Amino acid sequence: MSDSSGPRTYEIRTYGCQMNVHDSERLSGLLEASGYVRSTSNGPVADSTADLVVFNTCAVRENADNKLYGNLSHLAPVKASRPGMQIAVGGCLAQKDRSTIVERAPWVDVVFGTHNLASLPVLLERARHNAEAQVEIVEALQNFPSDLPTRRDSPFSAWVSISVGCDNTCTFCIVPSLRGVETDRRPGDVLAEIEALVDSGVVEITLLGQNVNSYGRSFGDRAAFGKLLRACGQIDGLERVRFTSPHPRDFTDDVIEAMAQTPNVCHQLHMPMQSGSDAVLKAMRRSYRRDRYLGIIERVRTAMPDAAITTDIIIGFPGETEADFQATLEAAQVAQFATAFTFQYSPRPGTPAATMGDQVPKAVVQERYERLTELQERVSWDSNSALIGTPVEVLVSSIEGRKDAATGRVSGRARDGRLVHVATGGRSIASGDTVTAMVTQAAPHHLVADGGISSHRAWRGASGTPAPAPVRAPTLLSIGARPS
Repeated sequence: MSDSSGPRTYEIRTYGCQMNVHDSERLSGLLEASGYVRSTSNGPVADSTADLVVFNTCAVRENADNKLYGNLSHLAPVKASRPGMQIAVGGCLAQKDRSTIVERAPWVDVVFGTHNLASLPVLLERARHNAEAQVEIVEALQNFPSDLPTRRDSPFSAWVSISVGCDNTCTFCIVPSLRGVETDRRPGDVLAEIEALVDSGVVEITLLGQNVNSYGRSFGDRAAFGKLLRACGQIDGLERVRFTSPHPRDFTDDVIEAMAQTPNVCHQLHMPMQSGSDAVLKAMRRSYRRDRYLGIIERVRTAMPDAAITTDIIIGFPGETEADFQATLEAAQVAQFATAFTFQYSPRPGTPAATMGDQVPKAVVQERYERLTELQERVSWDSNSALIGTPVEVLVSSIEGRKDAATGRVSGRARDGRLVHVATGGRSIASGDTVTAMVTQAAPHHLVADGGISSHRAWRGASGTPAPAPVRAPTLLSIGARPS
């Protein structure tokens, strides 16, 4: 623990989706603006040496509750032995459980929700002053997360939130009740943030929203997301643009055209399918059917044959029959996903699906999960193997780690999002650099490029050398104007 005269240290444990990662970067920024210093401890939570431990929680993943309360139990004796240590719990599980958290774990000092991230420093100080737990959960957004200070994990890659909340009513998902209705940022604010990030050295951004392609609904422009992608193509120095996640219900051809025609928009699409059965999709209240979903995939591949398409699939949703599952297997085979994130359904309290009849037995769910995984492993391997002998451009990142230090490989992501391990051939290559090399090996979840580096561009933020500007897209239409 830090000396009483020195700055207090903190660490944040993040669970769940990319939005939580984005929120944690904002929480780090808030804490550092308040005088905290990031702790160097990064091992098991019971070994933490930080003065403050913040849990940014998820309520969607299976066993989210058990993971949180298990970690809080590990911290109880640590806190008891170190006067002045504080524990805070935020995120979706905090929004859902509220005061239940301090009832089950009375050694927690602060509980805050998804709508009031900015309150954390004040709540921590109030908890110290009053010597009692502070629970503050609000029902409406107080500050857009992107308006808050940030401390990013990467100096060259950044998350940019374009909306928060969700207007969909999927029966398995609790997010709308925890994150609220969809609220969109104005395009000018989004673009100003991106331009400031690029000025600071960022070369890759990921646009975030619970449903990015419904962006613009709150200010009356349903074509706004495609326009936003094209606008990103006009920002000098911005090399890569990604986004997550779109909903098939709102996916339109103008977005496909913007992806295909804007040079710095990556040909990568993560679009959750959830099931290949129309009956299950109806029970999930997904508002699209299998043919519509596969039709979108076909149009994306027609416009961008090199696109890597990934998805989410839930196995064992209540009422799922063997015929329903076979429909999912068939849809996955047709779609040829680069990767599928497959989840065994587990009831989430507070969702309509949790009280549905015909819950599928765990053993059946497990067996179906294994069959789908086996199919997807084959498809992913075939997809990656088709790239052997082709050049791949990789943005190197220490976050991805090394495949094997003995080989001297560095790791990063291709433009289509695939993980690639690249042999440096003795070159000095740093995080943020972009290299092009030949793919020599493939596995279901990564590529290996040991064929020699044909080009190497140092990250301009580290070297001071400006990166070449991307080719400009066609003239931008007015974003935010009401469609005619």
